[in-house]
Amino acid sequence: MAKSIKSKEELREIAAYELEKEEYLEDIKSLGMMFRHKKTDAKIVVLSNDDENKVFSIGFRTPPKDSTGVAHIVEHTVLCGSEQFPAKDPFVELAKGSLNTFLNAMTYSDKTIYPVASCNEKDFQNLMHVYLDAVFYPNIYKKEEIFKQEGWHYELEDTEGEITYNGVVYNEMKGVFSSPEQKLYRVIQESLFPDTPYGTESGGDPVYIPDLSYNDYLDFHKKYYHPTNSYIYLYGDMDIEEKLEWIEENYLSRFEKLSIDSAIPMQKPFEQCREMTAYYPLAENESEENKTYLSYNVVIETALDKELYVAFQVLEYALLDTAGAPLKQALIDKGIGKDILSSYDNGILQPIFSIIAKDTEENKKEIFLKTIQETIGSIIEMGMEEKALKAAINYFEFKYREADFGQYPKGLMYGIQILDSWLYNSQEPFIHMQANATFAFLKEQIGTGYFEALLKKYFLDNTYSSIVIVKPQKGLTQRQEKQVKEKLAAYKNSLTKEQLVQLVKDTKHLKEYQEKPSTKEELELIPMLSREDMNKKAMPIYNEEKNIGDVPVLHHNIYTNGIGYLRLAFSVDHLVEYASYLSLFATVIGYMDTEHYSYLELANEINIHTGGIVTDIMQYNPVGEAKKFLPKFEIRTKVLFEELPKALELINEMVYHGKFRDEKRLKEIIAESKSRLQMKINGTGHSVAVARGMSYVSGSGVFNDQTSGIGYYRFLVDLEKNFEEKKEELMGLFESFIIEIFNKENLLVGYTADYMGYSGLEKELHRFVDLLPEKGEKKGKVELRPVCKNEGFKTPGQVQYVARMGNFIDAGLSYTGALKVLKVILSYDYLWNNVRVKGGAYGCMCGFSLNGEGYFTSYRDPNLKETNDIYKNANKYVENFTVDERDMTKYIIGTISSLDTPLTPYTKGARSFIAYVSGITNEDLQRDRDEVLAVTEEKIRQLSPIVKAITDAGNICVIGNEEKIEESKDLFTKIENLF
Repeated sequence: MAKSIKSKEELREIAAYELEKEEYLEDIKSLGMMFRHKKTDAKIVVLSNDDENKVFSIGFRTPPKDSTGVAHIVEHTVLCGSEQFPAKDPFVELAKGSLNTFLNAMTYSDKTIYPVASCNEKDFQNLMHVYLDAVFYPNIYKKEEIFKQEGWHYELEDTEGEITYNGVVYNEMKGVFSSPEQKLYRVIQESLFPDTPYGTESGGDPVYIPDLSYNDYLDFHKKYYHPTNSYIYLYGDMDIEEKLEWIEENYLSRFEKLSIDSAIPMQKPFEQCREMTAYYPLAENESEENKTYLSYNVVIETALDKELYVAFQVLEYALLDTAGAPLKQALIDKGIGKDILSSYDNGILQPIFSIIAKDTEENKKEIFLKTIQETIGSIIEMGMEEKALKAAINYFEFKYREADFGQYPKGLMYGIQILDSWLYNSQEPFIHMQANATFAFLKEQIGTGYFEALLKKYFLDNTYSSIVIVKPQKGLTQRQEKQVKEKLAAYKNSLTKEQLVQLVKDTKHLKEYQEKPSTKEELELIPMLSREDMNKKAMPIYNEEKNIGDVPVLHHNIYTNGIGYLRLAFSVDHLVEYASYLSLFATVIGYMDTEHYSYLELANEINIHTGGIVTDIMQYNPVGEAKKFLPKFEIRTKVLFEELPKALELINEMVYHGKFRDEKRLKEIIAESKSRLQMKINGTGHSVAVARGMSYVSGSGVFNDQTSGIGYYRFLVDLEKNFEEKKEELMGLFESFIIEIFNKENLLVGYTADYMGYSGLEKELHRFVDLLPEKGEKKGKVELRPVCKNEGFKTPGQVQYVARMGNFIDAGLSYTGALKVLKVILSYDYLWNNVRVKGGAYGCMCGFSLNGEGYFTSYRDPNLKETNDIYKNANKYVENFTVDERDMTKYIIGTISSLDTPLTPYTKGARSFIAYVSGITNEDLQRDRDEVLAVTEEKIRQLSPIVKAITDAGNICVIGNEEKIEESKDLFTKIENLF
């Protein structure tokens, strides 16, 4: 229990609140309490525990009535200044200068939430204060410019010019609607919920966003952003009584209870399956063949059924997600789509289960539906594979017990999950917080017919369903843009000369507003920490060098609650010329039949006995060496200590007993890998553009592009197209990799566990290592040489991802920890103000690495040339950088925040392993931190040559709209379609 928690009796006596529910949540070691604010009916949930990473969130039920994106635009805008914190962008000031471990806001289809997290009590209080003032007293009523900047506005530079739309949310959603997968998921909800808010697009459809008036937007905030409609959440080790009294005194006490109708209505089930067709844009010279999506969708009761909430996760995994899953395999075998996807959305009132065929044709709809019905019917008749169910339940139970959400605080994720019931039943916030009992129940149902009955009820006998077909259409983007231009031209023609002059003035006024910084007095109202609040000591590395069977082992001695995290890293620096083949091999090795298992049986064994086995290609960069990189083929698993022998046995089976000459299976894996990589490229264009651009800069960049970027995608496309003529070479290479990779000479082991866990490793690893040959065959090393290509990749999308990169060590300059501070300054000041605020891009970022690589990139950006020019002038901004001591401290705090994000046992071990391979010591980390803490404005100015070296290197890569790329063709050496 948290050390600061009061007794139950004292808690009940907090005058302004009524404690309505109290429950010890054993699974997550927290005391759960539900309060009601007596005066306003505000709802509060507290999870009190000993976690120092405290979380606060305030959320509102925000059902939209149309697709103008009002909920999304309100989310963006309330964080742009408030009554007590009138600076133009308190959110950015907090990002620059707080020790937050999470800071963001999210719009869902029925709710909007504002979560923050911090391990520092003073910082946590500051974040809570700024966020509460933002949601209840935003400046949006005083400054229409906020709505125009973040939502949408007309732009007209002169009366003879062309009117355009701009706005951050407008451009963000143009990017979202350019993705076929996002379009599909949007239409699925529309097909199933025609009469409820879920049938609209809460994020905003670019076609309808300009229909939103300023007054309607204000009315939405006025209606829903009130304590009566609020859901307040506190998590972690804090004085709960003090926090609740502070919230009451400073905010809730100022309001009266209102009658607010924000309930999410239930959609009446259909009497028969509905069908909808929609279209997504395709590039002009891209083939439309096999580019259709078919989706069969059913609604599963409500999110308040805690058994179904988890049971359909289990069914999705067992039927469709795992390698060789029967429904997925049946659809693949019938040639219905080259990739089969699934989705179970249980974060809405009426959860949706979708089965999706990707890369298919509309004429396969009937066989798609028939195969689903027949396969599920056969599974019901024969009974579900019990091992598959057991493996699926174990997979989710392991994840639940581990509670490792990567970079996201677990308190944040618990808060979001609580809303999956609390939002729909204000008396039931905790039903998904005690899942161990649900897992136990589901295990007991294996073999009883329970799962088969669910399949029959919800898939075979369920008329509340839909079929969605999303087809490609060439020229769709151009037609949409033409329609927008015609609409804007008609609007312009409707304006008088005086109105046109006023619109030019409005455009100029908005730019002046955007360019005018907040005053010193406004900025100083935002609370911040002092340098004394920052920890001076760097996070330690946990590396103990050991040896087992002549193999070096790194023991990361960390308490892990009985889970061992094992990493087997084999050097492949002698195989870099086969980079793309190595990447495919890493996918293939766990997804083929082996001597003793089919690939479905292997997947079941892995998930019954471990938390998963991952094979991957990684690369490490030695400190300060621009040219050198260390590629490794890694096998990673997480496992309960007692299951380690089985995990190593399964790894041995994958490596030495794989049937790599199964041509049918190989072809399936290639097609699926291509499909998944295409989706990744669609969703992360900013990162993909940087990765491709880095292949112009270094051998490391070439390797990365060829193993996970555009280079690898092109390799997969070619391999799929020419499989028959390339298959022998491919299978031969895979067999040779077994000999050339897996030997003692190449192996470095990392193991994260306490000493008790390590003692079990010594014995078991000996057995595994003894099976490895001493040395393998060594090919001559080949150097990967970068070539500057400066590519423009055309897509049918409506936005750009603009990246520029270089290497400052190549230019004779050195790395310093001050570059970490410069990253914060550029990302949240220079780039934010120019690329996002003025330019309308959804995101912008930069980075500088220890091996000298640096980059600038934008995300869902309406511009191209303008953004590139901003990058090229960044060095002048740095050269003339001037700031007072308060702001310098703010930037340093923001930098330290990124260095001190709390780590899970796994990430502590992974960080330590990376440091060892890269040659980073505790002393290096401390020096780096000391350089951060010692930064002055003069030291930032001295970094101008580094920024200039990166931008002057002349490397640019852009993924974006066909017309925009062609308009800027002088920037590129090569222009081609992305797909």
